[in-house]
Amino acid sequence: MTEIENKTFPDGFTWGAATAAYQIEGAWNADGKGPSVWDAYTQQKGKIWDNDSGAVACDHYHRYASDVKLMGELGLQAYRMSISWPRVMPEGTGAVNQAGLDFYDRLVDELLEAGINPWVTLFHWDYPLALDYKGGWLAEDSPRWFADYTKVIIDRLSDRVTNWITLNEPQCFVGLGHHQGTHAPGHKLGLAKALRVAHNSLLAHGHAVSVIRAHSQLPASIGWAPVGNAYTPATNSPADEAAAMKAMGAVFDNSLWNNTWWADPVVLGSYPEEGLKLYGDAMPKIGPDDMAIISQPIDFYGCNIYTGMPCRAGDDSGFVDAEMPSGSPRNLFMWRVLPEAIYWCSKFLSERYNLPIVITENGVTCHDWVSLDGKVHDSQRLDFMTRYLQQLHRVIDDGVDVRGYFHWSLMDNFEWAEGYKHRFGLIHVDFETQQRTLKDSASWYRRIIDSNGACIFDESPHAAPQMVEDALIQ
Repeated sequence: MTEIENKTFPDGFTWGAATAAYQIEGAWNADGKGPSVWDAYTQQKGKIWDNDSGAVACDHYHRYASDVKLMGELGLQAYRMSISWPRVMPEGTGAVNQAGLDFYDRLVDELLEAGINPWVTLFHWDYPLALDYKGGWLAEDSPRWFADYTKVIIDRLSDRVTNWITLNEPQCFVGLGHHQGTHAPGHKLGLAKALRVAHNSLLAHGHAVSVIRAHSQLPASIGWAPVGNAYTPATNSPADEAAAMKAMGAVFDNSLWNNTWWADPVVLGSYPEEGLKLYGDAMPKIGPDDMAIISQPIDFYGCNIYTGMPCRAGDDSGFVDAEMPSGSPRNLFMWRVLPEAIYWCSKFLSERYNLPIVITENGVTCHDWVSLDGKVHDSQRLDFMTRYLQQLHRVIDDGVDVRGYFHWSLMDNFEWAEGYKHRFGLIHVDFETQQRTLKDSASWYRRIIDSNGACIFDESPHAAPQMVEDALIQ
């Protein structure tokens, strides 16, 4: 990289880590919690790798206090958590399970006492099974169900929580869960019904924003967290750079995996014309007030960016996929390790939507285990984090307003259809004993936070674990 004049991130930049309720909490039926679609889906043989489930996961429901202490050891400024809708409302609507709500009340208090700011995600895929039986996201009432649930959470937590995220990765819970059928609830709907699910989820987002604005007891900062569908230019040529930006704005046939079909309605108040023409008769009926509901103003654009696709200019001023060299680095998901993805996707989203950006997820799955010395030496994660953060600093240096970064994940957890195959955590979890072990990456992330990012330019990440360990001992 060229010489960097200001090596730190902006003043007030938020450094955090993220998790999701179903992936870490366990206690799947404890204290009055109702079943979610993931509880049901994981009980079907062959749906999850090694037939795993989140029934116990990291047992965070019972171990949250000690987990918050570990967050303190990492130096986290913020923690992105999600709330399990059926833990709070077992039937999805109606009666509130006070024991479930009390859990999140205690967790928020524990975080604040530790000086860690909670960022609360209202929906991270664990939809109430009872509502799925009533039609789920296809049902006309589904946006209102979500609004009613949001009101319960806001009434209880908004006297302390100020940062809210409505939906996590609708591309996944709609595309994988309702179109392809490879995630819960496992529905394989045709495109027309999948687009109706998508539209209802966007309405739910808009209703939730309105509820938060109307009822939050403290001034609220509201965003959402879709997938950042990243493309990167194959070369530094202006034509390839323009091709990458065009690819990130594209809508693809018979697919819900894109940026603009989701974000244009939320931020700009209309579906992209390209998608309307492409989907044609599959489009759902749109009510006269729908787009106004969906496009309630939000305060930041959260995005989850892990990987990307290189592309180059096509003959028709469009774009085509570009081949990467044989043996190019990939993680255990076989996703490309492409640090430039976080630069180009942040740039695209900022230019198109003119909102502050928050990286709500970024991380890597590696071969992690406890070594003979009792430590977890995840050197590839240190390198991954450093490279991606250098590119995030680059886009900030180019004028993009990026407000925060949340590493995925705080701890190893249940990785949806992949079960416990993948370890994304800064903290290693032995799922038999529930023993937690801070990885080398946890120490490096602590150093990054303490230096507000300066160390990624000045120090070797592989020397950092011992440096931070020595500092903590002192």
